[in-house]
Amino acid sequence: VHTAGNSSGIVDGAAVVLMGSGEWGKNAGLKPRARIRAMATAGAEPLIMLTAPAPASLKALKKAGMKASDIDLWEINEAFAVVPLQTAKALGIDPERINVNGGAIALGHPLGATGAILLGTALAELERTNKATALITLCIGGGMGIATIIERI
Repeated sequence: VHTAGNSSGIVDGAAVVLMGSGEWGKNAGLKPRARIRAMATAGAEPLIMLTAPAPASLKALKKAGMKASDIDLWEINEAFAVVPLQTAKALGIDPERINVNGGAIALGHPLGATGAILLGTALAELERTNKATALITLCIGGGMGIATIIERI
């Protein structure tokens, strides 16, 4: 059962992710912080709509030639408390590596900015802890899920 107590609050927020080729970054005088190793989308039961992060993550891991245990940090959008729990159970993820700075129930869920915010949060934590890889995943309306694996450069 989902209630206001185990669901994220809808909040305001903004974020930007600057993406470009290595050549463009060099010409602009910018130093890249990470690269996208793989990304994938998946669909699940649209009425339930919260289970697609697990299959999207599995597809991204397969594309990258990785397994769940190869990922240092996981940012699993916590639109509802069950999403990271279900994803962790489905993939056998150590809960100590999930949302290490808190999830959306604690921090809020600024809808359109959430993906960029999670990517920035994961990258900052990788840099802070000198780790290499993170997987960011979200459930999306209509039963969709997306997952992106990033690597520090």
